Amino acid sequence: MANKNQQPETNILGLPTKESEVIAAELNILLSNFQIYYQNLRGVHWNIRGKRFFQLHVKFEELYNDAQEKIDMIAERVLTLGKTPLHTFEDYIKNNRLEVGRDVSRDTEAVHLVMNSLADLLKIERVILDESGKIGDEGTNSMMSDFIKEQEKTIWMLKAWCEEEI
Repeated sequence: MANKNQQPETNILGLPTKESEVIAAELNILLSNFQIYYQNLRGVHWNIRGKRFFQLHVKFEELYNDAQEKIDMIAERVLTLGKTPLHTFEDYIKNNRLEVGRDVSRDTEAVHLVMNSLADLLKIERVILDESGKIGDEGTNSMMSDFIKEQEKTIWMLKAWCEEEI
């Protein structure tokens, strides 16, 4: 532990080591939840039925492709911070905070599942954003800001699709 005259130990990025480890752990929680979100999207993409099939089938594919890119970005940020990204289904399930969609085929139910998942991801991301901001971790901070901005817009669009007020 550092005293008043001593600087905290930093990693090669110049970030405080202890706090960076905490952020990496939070990023692994986000990674786990993004994997569940991704699987939910695959499920609704495969199982969607009804008159809005064509519209939603394409939208869910767009969203799961985006989620797949974000999963890679999160894992690489964990590595950049010097830790190992989680990579087993057991870890993902243990850290999951999202509703798991099972056999969701109705359009409105599927859209609500996606919106609720995004809202839950936002909660995790805001914690990470706060923590990364405290230590000047601009790499993580920027990534979280970008994710939050995109996901808030997606929620707005999905709510508009549902004809619900924000």
